[in-house]
Amino acid sequence: MKKSSSKSGQPLLSDVAAAAGVTLATASRALSGAYGVHPETRKRVVELAAQLNYKPNRFARGLVTGRSNVAGLIVSDICNPYFAEVARGVEDAAFASGLDILLCNSDQDSTKQMRYVNSLMEKRVEGIIMSSVANLTREEQSYIAESGLPVVLIDCFVKRNSFFSTVSADNELGGELAAECLLAHGHRHIVHFSGPGKHGNLFMRASGFLRAVRQFGRGAEASVVHGAHTLAGGYEMAKKLFHKLGRITAISTANDAVAFGVIKAAIEMGVRIPKDVSLIGFDDVEVAALVHPPLTTIRQSKHEMGVAAIEILLRHSASKDHTPEHRLLGVTLVERFSVSTLSPRK
Repeated sequence: MKKSSSKSGQPLLSDVAAAAGVTLATASRALSGAYGVHPETRKRVVELAAQLNYKPNRFARGLVTGRSNVAGLIVSDICNPYFAEVARGVEDAAFASGLDILLCNSDQDSTKQMRYVNSLMEKRVEGIIMSSVANLTREEQSYIAESGLPVVLIDCFVKRNSFFSTVSADNELGGELAAECLLAHGHRHIVHFSGPGKHGNLFMRASGFLRAVRQFGRGAEASVVHGAHTLAGGYEMAKKLFHKLGRITAISTANDAVAFGVIKAAIEMGVRIPKDVSLIGFDDVEVAALVHPPLTTIRQSKHEMGVAAIEILLRHSASKDHTPEHRLLGVTLVERFSVSTLSPRK
């Protein structure tokens, strides 16, 4: 075999072409599966490439084809189990489609988020999937849309005339199911721990929750407390509430992470769940079934969201039609042991 012509010692496509006695273009077409190559020639090139241990340079190929076979995924915080499960769905679907995924954490910081967007654009990614990140301004949406880069938002509230496709859970229905569960168990004095007031999908959960209490509560009272939609946020909101629980018998939370914070505060302050106060979450991450007590929660299809986002992104990437597509996935109530049934006196 001819010695590699690269300085690193790694064989180049030109080495494969020379060994096979074909042109560089023919070798490239043979290895990429393109049309116009005789089967015997393709077989010879492939076998020689394997013997030479040739590894194609995907970056160089991308410069020629205009495709990188890489997609970007921006999430708020991969430490949150919800985002980990969404990311797994994205990665599974991407791997099956031959895409690599670049993962970025925005930390809910709009400046950091746009820095990642620009960085991914420079890397010529096939598209970007953004999951529950900081709200995009109208100017930022226009800037990204004008680049022609396909973008899919997961569980991010946008108006239907937005530039981008979306995949989300039925957040309003989820809020309604949480309220109906607590009301069915006799709770009439309830608080809902939400995230920042302008957080779209969490706002919709709170809206659905309050609407169900007003519609079916028969005099029930519900209030909303805003804080960070994290374990630490739930912990801080719960500590303040537990100092003066009053008539509150149940807590609904914007997500399971907040619910875990409530459980942490309850353990520290001697509040018994569900004997002293019932608790319901939203997401149904895997850990929800393992905490004590196992958490009653609203299940959304996190893995399926990631898969759907890749499907939409691939459709956009394969054509010039970037007409936004909006997929709404269902939610269900998962009852475990963190909600108790009150006697009529309460």
